[in-house]
Amino acid sequence: MEKSEVKLLGAWPSPFMLRVRIALHLKSINYEFIELDLLRPKSELVLKSNPVYKKIPVLFHDGNTILESQIIVQYIDEVWPNAPSILPSDAAQRADSRFWVAYFDDKLVPALIIALAAKSKDTKNAAIAELEPGLVHLEEAASTKLSKGKALFGGENLGYMDIALGPFLVWIGIIEKLNGVKLLNETNTPSLLRWADSFFSHAVVKTIFPEVEKLIEFAMMLIPVLRARPELRLLLGISD
Repeated sequence: MEKSEVKLLGAWPSPFMLRVRIALHLKSINYEFIELDLLRPKSELVLKSNPVYKKIPVLFHDGNTILESQIIVQYIDEVWPNAPSILPSDAAQRADSRFWVAYFDDKLVPALIIALAAKSKDTKNAAIAELEPGLVHLEEAASTKLSKGKALFGGENLGYMDIALGPFLVWIGIIEKLNGVKLLNETNTPSLLRWADSFFSHAVVKTIFPEVEKLIEFAMMLIPVLRARPELRLLLGISD
């Protein structure tokens, strides 16, 4: 496949973009990465490619524009059915994986963003208080799915839940560091802790994941930008 057939529009620190990059690398798909600067106003290419949400990532393939990281990952798995498969072959397991990824995106990601970027300590604490039981719910699913010696949700290789949740681990760590909390710990989330080690040990993750120190440095630059731009705070659901 020619490299120009697949193009990915995104920004290197974005966990949503990393979902797509993991899927592309897992399937050994050549692609062109069109990189954007998250600290600058959105480019015309983003506004034109995703006029509804005006967000990255965006995948271009054979004249098609595919939007939203969850949908893009599923698209990659369907269009390139070569091993390894990303979603489970069993319909019930596939539905269950989609449920937990939707739960994470709908319930936990907004709280993660607020805990990272809100101005007031009370708002941050409220977001962290929401994250803790949410991660415990995810732990309950992990303890079942990772039973019988499985290191990853996908079994021996990265699966849909691994790809969807894993890119946010570093950002959870940044929130922990900035707020003096431990969201992932041996007491409440032991299965998730073990899974995180397995995720970061995977060859694809090692190849494409940004350095933690570089992400922390970027987060320190991103936070004041978010706080200074009311339209971004509103878009991300931050009211203070």
